[in-house]
Amino acid sequence: MLQMELLGALLLLLAYLAGSLPSAILVCNSMGIADPRQQGSGNPGTSNVLRIGNRRAAGFTLLGDMTKGALAVLLARWLEQPLAVQGLCALAALLGHLYPLFADFRGGKGVATLLGTSLALCWPLGLLQLGFWLLLFLLGRIASLASIGTALITPLLSWLLVPELFDLLSLTSLLLLARHQQNIRKLIDGREFRL
Repeated sequence: MLQMELLGALLLLLAYLAGSLPSAILVCNSMGIADPRQQGSGNPGTSNVLRIGNRRAAGFTLLGDMTKGALAVLLARWLEQPLAVQGLCALAALLGHLYPLFADFRGGKGVATLLGTSLALCWPLGLLQLGFWLLLFLLGRIASLASIGTALITPLLSWLLVPELFDLLSLTSLLLLARHQQNIRKLIDGREFRL
């Protein structure tokens, strides 16, 4: 029993550390693009990298943020941990992305990492979230609006598809909404950035 608890704690730590890897900063540094925390919106995420860099850099950032979330969950599954522990690893990876140890606790908004964890936890959930994000983005061309909408619909989707994780996924939605407070104000004022 103690071994299982220690393994669970280790997996949570590893998930947080994986989430803390700042994909946007690493990609921008390797491609000679300015630190995304100092340019554009100041957010180290895919949308801002697209704004200050290029599509290739944004694509690598998106892939990195999704992959670190997915790997945190898949490692727990590979070690035959229950779904609840996998869900906690998803939350730990998201917290690592939002408050990264390796980037002065100044992280991104978390949507790509959420999508990566969701695809690993329950692929239909992840695909529906991704599809909903894309639909909202194509309708409005505003990444933050698509992200906020995806955060809002995630509790409903989790209740339908993985009710065991409803509480955890609802918490992730609240975290994402909290990180988008400034974007919500800009949307209300009509000042949000369009791609």
